[in-house]
Amino acid sequence: MKYILLIRHDPQYLESLSAQERDTIFAEVDAIVTELTETGEFIGGQGLGHPSTTKTVRIRDGVPAIVDGPYAEAKEQLAGYTLVDVETEQRALDIANRWPDARFGAIEVRTVMGGAGAEM
Repeated sequence: MKYILLIRHDPQYLESLSAQERDTIFAEVDAIVTELTETGEFIGGQGLGHPSTTKTVRIRDGVPAIVDGPYAEAKEQLAGYTLVDVETEQRALDIANRWPDARFGAIEVRTVMGGAGAEM
């Protein structure tokens, strides 16, 4: 079963850390990705650009509006994602529990549906 781990955190938190503290977090991520690659569970993933570079598109009454920023209600913004192919949901949750961002943000674990989305 495929799962996406949506990584959310307050970008100001990371910016407040020292370079050494950020390097420690990134090293933890690298170790997890290496392990998941070796087990064949890692499909892919990427960090995302700073929320200040985001554009949000909404169409209301047929009229598109493109605005700067993610305009989420919370300080936590989508920072990246990881795709895994694991045997159980519990394995995906175990991976999310180990992800460093879960300590200062949140990791949302969601099933990745097939092409038609019939799983809904």
